[in-house]
Amino acid sequence: MAIVSSHHLQPADQPPEKASPEKASKTAKSTEPLLQGTTLDTEEQGTQEETIRPQSMDEYIGQKDLKDVLSIAIQAAQSRGECLDHLLFYGPPGLGKTTISQILAQAMGVKLHLTSAPALSSPKDIAGLLVNIKPGDLLFIDEIHRLPRVSEEILYPAMEDFRLDITIGKGRSARITSIALPRFTLVGATTKIGALTSPLRDRFGLVQRLRFYELDELEAIVTRTARLLEIAIEPMGANELARRSRGTPRIANRLLRRVRDYAQVKAEGTITQAVAAKALELFNVDPMGLDWTDRKLLQTLIENYGGGPVGLDTLAAATGEDSQTLEEVYEPYLLQIGYLQRTPRGRMATASAYQHLGYQALQIPSEQLPLDMR
Repeated sequence: MAIVSSHHLQPADQPPEKASPEKASKTAKSTEPLLQGTTLDTEEQGTQEETIRPQSMDEYIGQKDLKDVLSIAIQAAQSRGECLDHLLFYGPPGLGKTTISQILAQAMGVKLHLTSAPALSSPKDIAGLLVNIKPGDLLFIDEIHRLPRVSEEILYPAMEDFRLDITIGKGRSARITSIALPRFTLVGATTKIGALTSPLRDRFGLVQRLRFYELDELEAIVTRTARLLEIAIEPMGANELARRSRGTPRIANRLLRRVRDYAQVKAEGTITQAVAAKALELFNVDPMGLDWTDRKLLQTLIENYGGGPVGLDTLAAATGEDSQTLEEVYEPYLLQIGYLQRTPRGRMATASAYQHLGYQALQIPSEQLPLDMR
């Protein structure tokens, strides 16, 4: 039995009421500004995101060795009238793998096709991308280590022979048809190069690693982003943001936006060192760039397990985090700054971690001291 609201009931012999032109016009006018405002805000946000991305090698800050290698590859390919060889970029997230791929496409004057491995779940997905590629185009696949094996095998002849093999039919009547593809450049990006299969990894002509950024490079990135977004910032304010950005431009730009909001509401709009420090303290980002989870991990390791060693699964259960998240998101930076050690027996907190968190470092028992062989 259907339940109908009495507010919408009409007599059966009475036709539904039609809106008058004047009423419809008023409704359209009242709705129009709201829709227009939403569209403008979305477009403005997208424009800001595109504005802060470097558009050329000269604007790209950091990764000097990588830029030198790519500049040579671009000039050599252009002099021969060929497309670039296949490239593989690997490194932690947020270091600019997508941005450098966009710069490559602009430098070569070709179109960039952006996708990610999880979006290529079936062979027809990647086949559809390959047949629409024009000569010289760049195909960028993010998180390429997550590419399904069936889709990965389609890439083998496409990368080597620029050929797409399609199986038509099933059983005894099945046959393989090959479609010639234009020469193109596959650009793969991954945070786990060890997860790539050897056949796929060996087909890339250039394999380059993106490293964490130095302090002066991050300062320049923060200053450039602030200029493009018309944010008033002092040099020491940019330095404060750079020191807490974990060596990653994506984090630096994200913190800059949050500190901008704080400066506009709590200060006079200018980001100084004091304003940046207060804002980042509010957002639980300490002077070394550690957030709440980083400190919780180290505190649990020190307070509950005497600094370690302790297994990853045990540490994950004690902190309430997933073991994969700890290993892939939080541990790399703690290892880089020397606050964490990975040993065959498990994770250990270093003396620097004790000092940073205000703990007194444990003394090594006398029976573990090295023997004096004199």
